[in-house]
Order: sequence, then C-alpha cells, then structure tokens
Amino acid sequence: MTSFSKQQEMQLKFQQQMDEEELLNCMRCGFCLPSCPTYLESGQQETHSPRGRIALMKAVRDGVIEIDKDVEHSLNLCLGCRACEPVCPSGVKYGRLLEEARDIIQQHKKQSFPVKLIRRAVFKGLFPYQRRMRSVAGWLRFYQISGLQTAAHKTGILKVLPPHLQLMERALPKVPRQQKTNSRLTEYKAIGATRKRVAFFSGCLMDTMFFNTNEATIYLLRLAGCDVVTPSRQTCCGALHGHSGEKNLAKQLAKRNIVAFEETDVDAIVMNAGGCGAFLKDYDHLLKDDPSFHQRSEAFSQKIKDLSEILVELDFHQRVHLALPEQIITYQDSCHLRNGMGVHHAPRLLMKAIAGVSLREMKDADRCCGSAGIYNLLQPNMSMHILDHKMTEVSNTLATTIVTSNPGCQLQMVAGIERSGDTSKLSAVHLADLLVEAVQYGKKASG
Repeated sequence: MTSFSKQQEMQLKFQQQMDEEELLNCMRCGFCLPSCPTYLESGQQETHSPRGRIALMKAVRDGVIEIDKDVEHSLNLCLGCRACEPVCPSGVKYGRLLEEARDIIQQHKKQSFPVKLIRRAVFKGLFPYQRRMRSVAGWLRFYQISGLQTAAHKTGILKVLPPHLQLMERALPKVPRQQKTNSRLTEYKAIGATRKRVAFFSGCLMDTMFFNTNEATIYLLRLAGCDVVTPSRQTCCGALHGHSGEKNLAKQLAKRNIVAFEETDVDAIVMNAGGCGAFLKDYDHLLKDDPSFHQRSEAFSQKIKDLSEILVELDFHQRVHLALPEQIITYQDSCHLRNGMGVHHAPRLLMKAIAGVSLREMKDADRCCGSAGIYNLLQPNMSMHILDHKMTEVSNTLATTIVTSNPGCQLQMVAGIERSGDTSKLSAVHLADLLVEAVQYGKKASG
C-alpha cells in the first residue's frame, strides 16, 4: 500500500479532477448490471459493475476508503466498453469517470523499472510516430515471410510464451509490403461526380497491420463520390493512452491531430476504427480546460464520422450493386462505435444491401468481445471468458463470416476462431473489406 501522504495526494486529485456531479448522477438503480460483461463473468460481483466502480471512486474522493490493490484491480478489470452508458437513465458518462480515475492512479503509482521502460517505449516512443510503427510492422512482416514464423510453429518454441500471447501471435494479420505502405497519396479524387470532400483518419495500427483495409476504405469513399484528403501530419488518436492512464500524452496527440486536420477544409473526418472514432469524437471533452484548443476541439469532434455513416448518407448501398456468393454472416458491434458514437444501424444497412448475403444477428452482438484495446493482453483470463461466450453466440448463428468495424475486434474474433478450431469454416473480416469484395463480385455478376 502507498504511504498515507501519497493517499492524501491521490484523494486531493480525486476531489480536484473527478466530476462530483457525474459521480452523484449514479442512482444505483442497477440498469447497468445486465449490460456489464465483467459483472456477469465475475459471478455478479458488485465491485466489478459500473455502479460498484462508481461507488468506489466516490468513496475514494470522500476519503472513506484508500486506493489499495482491490480498488485498482476493480478499475483495471473494467473493459471500458461503455455498454452501461446507453442504458443509464441518468446518462452517467461512466467512460470519462473511469479514464480520469485511471489517470490519477497511474500518475501516483510506484512502478518497477521494467514496467516504466515498457510503458515509455510503447506510449511515448512508438505509437505517436508512424515511421516507427511501420518499422515494427516491417520486422513483423519479415518474421511472417522469412520462414521464421513457420519454424517457430514447427519447433514449438512459442510455447515459452503465455497461452494468450501464443493465441494472439496466430491471430496476427499478414503485414503488407513496406513499399505499398509508402505509396499513400495526400489527396484522391472521387470516382465520378464529387458529392463530398472528406478527410480520412488513417490511424496507427490501421495504417500498418491493416493497411489494405485503409486502402479499401479510401476506395469506397471515392466510389461514393468523395474527394478524400489524407493529412500526412496526422498521428495516433491517443485512445490507448487515454484508456491506460496517460492522459497528458493523449492531449498532446489530440492537439497534433486537430492542427493537422484544420488545414483540410473538409465536410467530415472519416475513420474506420470504432475505438479511434469514439476517442476522436471526445476531443472536445479531453481538451475542455485548454483555452487555446477548446473551440477548435469542438469543431474537430463535430466532424467525426464512421465510414458506414458516410456511405449510408450518400446512398452508397442503393447506388452501387453489391453482391457475394450465398452465405450467412453475423456482425460484432464495436463497443466504442456503438456506445461512444451511437452508430449501429448504418453497418447493418450496408450488409443487408449485399445480394446473396443473409445477415443473421448473434445474441448479445453489442456485448464486448474482450479485446478492448490491449485489455486482452493485460487481463487475459477475463478476456478469454468473454471471448468464449462470444464465440458460442457466433456458432449459434451458423455464420461463416464475422464482420467487424474495429481492428481490435477483428483480431479478437480471429483469436476466437483459432481458439475454437473453426479456422476452415469461419473467418473474420472488416466491413470495408467485405464491401469492396461485394463491389468487385457485383461488377462480375452484372457482366
């Protein structure tokens, strides 16, 4: 346990930074309980529910309890999926409370040197720099194509890793060639008449490991009638930083992105990763206390749109012939896309417009898959419990394809497929890649 003076300092920070009105808004009605994966998977432990965690935050703020390992564990075990927010009759912004509490604890936590080194390398040295992200992706590609990955699997050397890391290694997508990732233009013209001018937020993980999905996204936007700008000065959205107690770094990244996109003069800023989108849309809250960026962040946040929203808005699904061989698909909602941005109808409208495809909803499609950024690496046991539940619901749909709208969800679904042994009859794909495939197949089918 930390010293008493340290506890006093954290309590003071809770009083200064935690929104008391938001904490008091929780009526303890329990409407959030059935929507909370960790509450359900933990055997309905109150401390692992949203209202239980809010009670802990308030108790710390009021000096009733100290922050010990149990309090910290409860907050860390939360997925941050925000499924509690849409069902809360008081409209409590739980996600903001969680991020603030984690930030305070992180800034006052005594960490071992290895943990400090890793956090510094990842949050400060890697994610904010796209060139470094591409270098890491290049080494991963070398591992995949040089025969090292095959050798590692045959020799069983990977068994020295924890089971969840072995699983995630098998779930990694094939990384594209470096030359391909360097070919991105800063502006693309619409295919046909221009109906909108948009900017594309390419992200960090999306623009390296999922570069082909980003290319598919740009193509779909152009096909829908958008001139597309891709600012070269954009950077990581800061979501991983904000969710992991690195709020100051998240603010720095937010400011860099706002400056980069202010120069574009566009109708909307489009993204294809739900986790990024919800955080980008919340820049106005993140920078609310910064006089020089408050209004600018509001203007930025108002322009954030998911790819599916723009495509539906431009009647893409009605103007473009979409078709695929007959198959059953199911959709896994991105938590932050649905709960943070309120987007859930648009992806379904697009999938239902594909001839030959039957969209079969899984039970609890809106429940978190257990990915939650890097949650599946930090809390593997709970993550796998949640994933196993999800894969049971997928199996009940008889679908052969799981469609997602977020890279973390896609990786988690692939891990679930690997874990269940259904790799020969089940796949996971991003919505953008599915739609491009549907466009191409539709062209062939129509002759």
